Amino acid sequence: MDKSLGRFLALPKINDLYSREEAKKIKENFWTSFGQYMSVVPNVDGEKVTWVNYKTGIKHLFFRMDADNKHATIAIEIANPDEGIRALIWEQFKEYEQMLLEELQEEWIWDFDYYDEYGKAKSRIFIDIRGVSVFKQEDWPQLISFFKPRIMALDSFWSSAQYGFELFK
Repeated sequence: MDKSLGRFLALPKINDLYSREEAKKIKENFWTSFGQYMSVVPNVDGEKVTWVNYKTGIKHLFFRMDADNKHATIAIEIANPDEGIRALIWEQFKEYEQMLLEELQEEWIWDFDYYDEYGKAKSRIFIDIRGVSVFKQEDWPQLISFFKPRIMALDSFWSSAQYGFELFK
């Protein structure tokens, strides 16, 4: 673990039981800590970037990170409501699959027919880890160690691949 990480994890211990408001606050604290930790890390082009809310510049195309009480996920999410356009963006990612794999250095799951918790159809390319909880501060270093190299790899991939997606702007 990065030695500088400790200074961003100074929250008090939490109880296993929490209200909706407390859960929201804990998640906000995690993402704020992650954002502060990553704020000194420039993107692959040497520019400042907001890692927690990474902007692809393509409408309905997101690099998402999420963590809850059982697992953490990082994903490329294609959320275009037009299934035809979503399929075209998906096919473009398939064209870049080898480049993506080279950047990520691991296999991710490709799921064209993904439905979010609201029943909204999306496509995503993702990886997750199980057995970690954003509500356990002792898991935060593991969560950060999971997210950091992967969002940076996605940034490196996107630095080259984004030009192949410009027609979807």
